[in-house]
Amino acid sequence: MLSYLHAFHAGNFADVHKHAALTLAIAMMQAKPSAIACFDTHAGSARYDLTDTRARKTAEADNGIQRLWRQRARLASPDWQPMLALLTQLNPTPGSLTVYPGSPAWLAELARPVDTVTAFELHPNEGRQLQDWAAASGVRVLCQDGLKGLLTQLPPAQPRLAVLVDPSYEVKTEYRHVADTLARAWKKCRHGVYLVWYPILTSGLEQGLLSALANGPVRKVLRSEVRLHEAPGRGMVGSGMLVVNPPWTFDQRFAAMMADLQDAEGPWLSATQDWLVPE
Repeated sequence: MLSYLHAFHAGNFADVHKHAALTLAIAMMQAKPSAIACFDTHAGSARYDLTDTRARKTAEADNGIQRLWRQRARLASPDWQPMLALLTQLNPTPGSLTVYPGSPAWLAELARPVDTVTAFELHPNEGRQLQDWAAASGVRVLCQDGLKGLLTQLPPAQPRLAVLVDPSYEVKTEYRHVADTLARAWKKCRHGVYLVWYPILTSGLEQGLLSALANGPVRKVLRSEVRLHEAPGRGMVGSGMLVVNPPWTFDQRFAAMMADLQDAEGPWLSATQDWLVPE
């Protein structure tokens, strides 16, 4: 479970999907002045070099954030702007992107002074890098299991809550563990906005997570999925996001963002959206 390193996959199409949902949800929640407690259960090392040998070994960013970046002038939805603004800030030199932020960096950049960000990371090396980065960012780092740790932090002192759950799912039991943790977290803080990422696999293992949530206590669960037009014969063929308690009109605005991806340089990603669990 500790062998996964996101540096091999940073900026791939699943990151585009996940971080688009995250930035939109936070931006919409910040329309109200009250403070938000933000939690990232599987934080990684916060920033990634897309020219690094690990990133270039898989070159997954080429069909992810690099592709989005090339067609940024044609994106119709204004809700891409927070993402594009941060990427421009981190990559001031014209040309292709070389720096890509991980989820804790997105949260740190988006957070207002009244908001707090807590990042969990269990991997020892990733945790040390995260702590080094967090020293200057104001992010609280807890080097422990994020699913277990999240439950100890709820309900937060702040009036509102945003949680990102995005394990690697290297261990098959994680699908059920995520579903169980989400149900317990929701019972502790039912008004929280929970964003859960999952891979769409040729094996269909993600159906265990979806089935558990569909038949569990959690209500108001929006499901967004994107699938590669040129999918590999095995492994991950798509990306899924579940958003519990999405802000009002989030579903419409996020669907518009995903529609932009379907028009990028010919066939790339197809997107679907529905309510896994109604209100």
